[in-house]
Amino acid sequence: MSTITLAPQSVRRPVAGPTARPSSSVRLTRRGRLVVFVLALLVVATVALSLAAGSAASGESGGDPAIELVTVAPGETLWDIAGDVAGGGDVRDVVAEIQQLNALDSSVVYAGQELRVPASR
Repeated sequence: MSTITLAPQSVRRPVAGPTARPSSSVRLTRRGRLVVFVLALLVVATVALSLAAGSAASGESGGDPAIELVTVAPGETLWDIAGDVAGGGDVRDVVAEIQQLNALDSSVVYAGQELRVPASR
């Protein structure tokens, strides 16, 4: 029969102290932090662009507003014309819109004058 002899062996273990660092810690350098920041920024930008791609807004204009040409009859006022166009809405808004469309400084109109008015509402 054979015999086995077990002898204790010395095992070296690192001494905990100011120079010893745990081997599992991750330490980023300044360049590594910059790389992580840029990658995170790219991820956020990609998500933002993908969400914006589904937007319903378009770059095309809505086209010109529908307008009609109206000739002012004798005795007719801007308020009368706006009242016909407003169709039960606020006449003051229509008066302001007619003034803007025709670059009028006041609400004075003359018989025979052609005015651009918004299409009936």
